[in-house]
Amino acid sequence: MDINFNKNEDHNKLLLSDLKHKLTKVKLGGGKSKIEKQHAKGKMTARERIDYLLDSNTDAIEIAAFAGEGMYKEHGGCPSGGVVVKIGYVQGKQCIVVANDATVKAGAWFPITGKKNLRAQEIAIENKLPIIYLVDSAGVYLPMQDEIFPDKEHFGRIFRNNAVMSSMGITQISAIMGSCVAGGAYLPIMSDEALIVDKTASIFLAGSYLVKAAIGESIDNETLGGATTHCEISGVTDYKAKDDADALDKIKKIVAKIGDFDKAGFNRIEPKKPKLDPKDIYGILPKSRSDQYDMLEIIKRLVDDSEFEEYKEGYGKTIITGYARINGWAVGIVANQRKLVKTKKGEMQFGGVIYNDSADKSTRFIANCNQKKIPLVFLQDVTGFMVGSKSEHSGIIKDGAKMVNAVSNSVVPKFTIVIGNSYGAGNYAMCGKAYDPRLIAAWPSAELAVMSGNSAAKVLMQIEKASLLKKGEEIDEKKEKELFNKVKARYDEQISPYYAASRIWTDGVIDPLDTRKWISMGIEAANHAPIEKPFNLGVIQV
Repeated sequence: MDINFNKNEDHNKLLLSDLKHKLTKVKLGGGKSKIEKQHAKGKMTARERIDYLLDSNTDAIEIAAFAGEGMYKEHGGCPSGGVVVKIGYVQGKQCIVVANDATVKAGAWFPITGKKNLRAQEIAIENKLPIIYLVDSAGVYLPMQDEIFPDKEHFGRIFRNNAVMSSMGITQISAIMGSCVAGGAYLPIMSDEALIVDKTASIFLAGSYLVKAAIGESIDNETLGGATTHCEISGVTDYKAKDDADALDKIKKIVAKIGDFDKAGFNRIEPKKPKLDPKDIYGILPKSRSDQYDMLEIIKRLVDDSEFEEYKEGYGKTIITGYARINGWAVGIVANQRKLVKTKKGEMQFGGVIYNDSADKSTRFIANCNQKKIPLVFLQDVTGFMVGSKSEHSGIIKDGAKMVNAVSNSVVPKFTIVIGNSYGAGNYAMCGKAYDPRLIAAWPSAELAVMSGNSAAKVLMQIEKASLLKKGEEIDEKKEKELFNKVKARYDEQISPYYAASRIWTDGVIDPLDTRKWISMGIEAANHAPIEKPFNLGVIQV
C-alpha cells in the first residue's frame, strides 16, 4: 500500500466516524428525557416499534435519517423530520414502515415531515410495496402551518396518496398508537385496515377542548375517540390492541397472510461477495475531491465476484458503462471515470467530465439496458459537461440532451450513488433526484452543488466585490481574502452531503460498505412493480 492509500483511508474513516456519530445523535429523536416520558406512558418509541415489527436478523435500510438536520433551529429543531422510515421485512415480506416520533414535538408535522412522508409513499407507489403506518402525532405544527397545510406537495397530498394507493391495490395498514387528530385522522382510516391501542391512543377530528369551544359539549378524549369508542360504537377502527406490542403482533399476523405479488422479473442468480476487499474503497477514494482515481477499482469492490463486463471500453472513456451483478441481481452500471484518459486520437480527456463521446455511449447503453430489462446503477463523481469552443462546435449540448433524454425516459428502475462530486448538469445526466431514481444515496465524501466550492466562491466573491466597490468601499488583498473565505465557508456548508440529506435531495448518507445492501434491497422492492410501458426516447437531435 502506498502513502496516498493510507492518507485516503484515514480521511475516509474519519468521515465514516462522523457519519456514525451523527446517526447516533439522530436516533435519540427528541432526547433521552422525552424517550423516558414515552416509556412512562407504557409506549415504545418510534424506533423501538419498528425494530419490534421487522423480522430479526434481516437487512433494513433507513430512508432520510438526516431529514431536518440543522433546520428549524428557532423552533427547537426536528431530528429525522419527526418521523422514522425504514424498508425492511415483516414476516418475510418486504415492506416500508413509517412511524411518527412522538419524542419530537409530540410527533407534530413540520414541512420536512410532510416531504419525508410523501417520499415514503412515493417509494411505495413506484415499487407497489406494502406500507405500514405507526401513527402517534399531534398533527400539523401550527407555528408553520402555512408551509405544510395548503399546497400540492403539503399535508393533504398524504391522504390523496392513500386513496391512489388503495386504487392501485397497494396494501396499507395503520396502527394508531398515540394521538391522531384533525386532518391527520384520515391517514389511518384511509388505509386498508386500522388498529388502535387501548387507553394510550385516540383518534378524532377535534379534541375535547376544541369540542367544548366549538359546540359547548363537555367530554373526555377517551370517550370521544378512544379504542372502545371506535372499535365498538363508531366502527372507525378494525382491531383493538391492549398495548404497543399487541398492536404490532396483530400487524405481523395480517402481513403474514398477504398473497404473493406479480413480479417485474429482473434477473437474479446466487449472490457472491466481491473478490476484492470492499474496505479498500476507503484507501482508493482520494481525500481531495479534485484528485484523480480509477473508478473501475471502486466498481470491482462493489460487484459480485469483482466481475465487470465493460461496454464500449475503448470509446467515451470518461464514463464507464457495463454489466455486473450486485447481490445476485443483474445491473447495468453507468459511472464517471475519474482519471485522466487518452483517446485513440491521442487527445487527453479530464476525469469526471462528460464529453460528447461518453454522453453518446451512455445513451446507447441506457437504451440497451431498457431493451433487456436490466436495472441501472449510476455512480456519480461528475464535475459536469465539457465546455469550450471545440465541445460546443461538436454539439455537446445535443449529445448531453440525448443522454438526459435516455435517463428521463428509462422505464427500468434506476439507483444513484453519489460517491464524490455531483455538479451542475452532470447531476442531471447521471440521474440526480430530479430524474426519479428509485433510491438515491450519498457517501460521506459526496458534494452536491451547481459547481465546486472554489469555483462558486470565486464567482460569488466577484459579485460581492463589485457591489462593495460601487458603494465606494476599498478592497485590499487582505479584505478580498477574508471575503473569499467567508463566501466559500457558506457555500461549503451547502454542498455537504448532510445539507442535501436534510432536505431529502438524497435518501441518506451511507457507509460505502452498505452500498450493495441499498441497491439489492432497492431492486428487490422494484421487482414488485412490473414494467407497464415501453421504452421510448421520443424526439432527439441526431
